[in-house]
Amino acid sequence: MKTIRPAILSDVAALLQLESQAFSCDRLNRRSFRHAISSSASELIIAESHNTDNADDIPVLLGYALMHLRHGTSLTRLYSIAVANEARNLGVGQALIHAAENLAISRGRRILRLEVSDANHKAIGLYKKLGYRVFGQYNDYYEDHTNAVRMQKRLHSATPAHTSRLVPWVAQGTPFTCGPASLQMALRALQPDYPVTPEDELDIWREATTIFMTSGHGGCHPMGLALAAKRRGLMAQVCVSDRKPLFVDGVRDGLKKEVITRVHESFTRQCTEQAIPVTYSTLSLKELTTAFDDGALPLILISTFRMDQSKSPHWVVMSGYDAHCIFVHDPYFIQENSSDSPMDCQYLPIANDEFEKMSRFGRARLQATVLLRC
Repeated sequence: MKTIRPAILSDVAALLQLESQAFSCDRLNRRSFRHAISSSASELIIAESHNTDNADDIPVLLGYALMHLRHGTSLTRLYSIAVANEARNLGVGQALIHAAENLAISRGRRILRLEVSDANHKAIGLYKKLGYRVFGQYNDYYEDHTNAVRMQKRLHSATPAHTSRLVPWVAQGTPFTCGPASLQMALRALQPDYPVTPEDELDIWREATTIFMTSGHGGCHPMGLALAAKRRGLMAQVCVSDRKPLFVDGVRDGLKKEVITRVHESFTRQCTEQAIPVTYSTLSLKELTTAFDDGALPLILISTFRMDQSKSPHWVVMSGYDAHCIFVHDPYFIQENSSDSPMDCQYLPIANDEFEKMSRFGRARLQATVLLRC
């Protein structure tokens, strides 16, 4: 009899033995398995066999599936799956995938993504049979220099295919340049010849910064980003929910409040002089997706509190949508363990209700979007 259950710490020894058998490189180690079992951001399930005729029978590990979940999003990543040699062609892999999908759905996830070696034609065939589709490739991805095929599946069959745009991903080079990195993504998407450089990332930050923020370096003002975009050849439109100076409520020092106010007034005046439209209203999801369909690439200010408990404002780029989610490119990437990948920051699905909450910042529930076009 075959059963599938969550892994526990006493399974680690058997998991390591299976890992050594199944893979010649890119193996998970003891620490990785222990972390996956204890972390709320991971799900590790195993398939095992039982001999019901023998009460003393010791279960045999047939396979495992490891998923990583990103907080605040609808994305699950099937990071690794392995089946023991003696259990091949017995449906174990398919059973693990179905169990992983059901577990992801129970955790509120709508999309499951994975990477598989382009040389593993049998696995690719199985994934396609189960409804996964190819949406990208990464060259020289594995330790043996083989390429990875990226595949994904929407976990609700009634969900229509999403509308997306090819947006090159750019990582922010500093903790405070999410706005410039987001603008660089948009520039590269709308102007393929635009050279992404660390120098221009800092130039954009200097042009768009509020100078002060709640703490640390100043963040980027939506009008500042719009002005920087126009200097680089794009058309820009700003949608902001508040006419008052932005972010001023986040500081206590009187001088800082005065400086932020003066910067806000300067950006407002420059937008008028440069004929950059500024609309003082909230932007509904319908209006956002309509603008996206009309060719705009939105830079969106969000609060990442629901993702990482941080209350700092953060800029992302909208890269697609479907009936349930807004997809974004997030420029922030930090590799905390070997399973973290920049791919997790691309076409990141955020459920509509979560997005509605994320795209409101601070006590004033500030909403700010910069719509960019060629």
